[in-house]
Amino acid sequence: MVAAMAKLATRKPLPPAERARIEELFHRFLSLADDPRTELNYDSPYTLVTAVALSAQATDVSVNKATARLFAVADTPQKMLALGEEGLIAFIASIGLYRTKAKNVMAAARMIIDQHGGEVPLTREALQALPGVGRKTASVVLNELRIEPAIAVDTHVFRVAHRLKLSAGKTPDLVEADLMAVVPEPYLTRAHHWLILHGRYTCVARRPKCEDCPVADLCPSKRLFVAD
Repeated sequence: MVAAMAKLATRKPLPPAERARIEELFHRFLSLADDPRTELNYDSPYTLVTAVALSAQATDVSVNKATARLFAVADTPQKMLALGEEGLIAFIASIGLYRTKAKNVMAAARMIIDQHGGEVPLTREALQALPGVGRKTASVVLNELRIEPAIAVDTHVFRVAHRLKLSAGKTPDLVEADLMAVVPEPYLTRAHHWLILHGRYTCVARRPKCEDCPVADLCPSKRLFVAD
């Protein structure tokens, strides 16, 4: 990430027309949803970080089905440890990589208790030190809780950023750095969710729904999917 930011330090300023296009893109997203939020269900920082960690390579729908039952009995790190790894697996076995995730959730719960007094640490460094919590998970948590205007780059954000020509980065870190540089500051706290939701429901992978897209006239890639 440091290397990506260093690269951005030498990039040319955006032309006025491109700045105006990007401003209008996010103004449109704002008009559709002024306070977008994660579709994962949670009611505390602990259930949020746990749900996001469980969602890696899984759908939000599948995670919500599992956590609806799980969080009813284990919604704190203390209760999670009491449940135990095998007890946790019984709730999350329908989610991909569930054994690895169960180990990480247990280890994270132990660390939160031993090193943070039972409260989820809400700084990037401390979050990323938790087992199973990488940069993307930390970014989702910090952004969702309005602590940091972070943009977590998942498959949807990566795809949409490229189609909208907001980034040509070849890695999630490079795309993140580009987005943090070009998204107008007033929209930074919400850009993450707008891009995810747009990719999940409109700018889908195989056949984007350009006919229903609220920013189609601003999209340089529309010509690739819509016949003249």
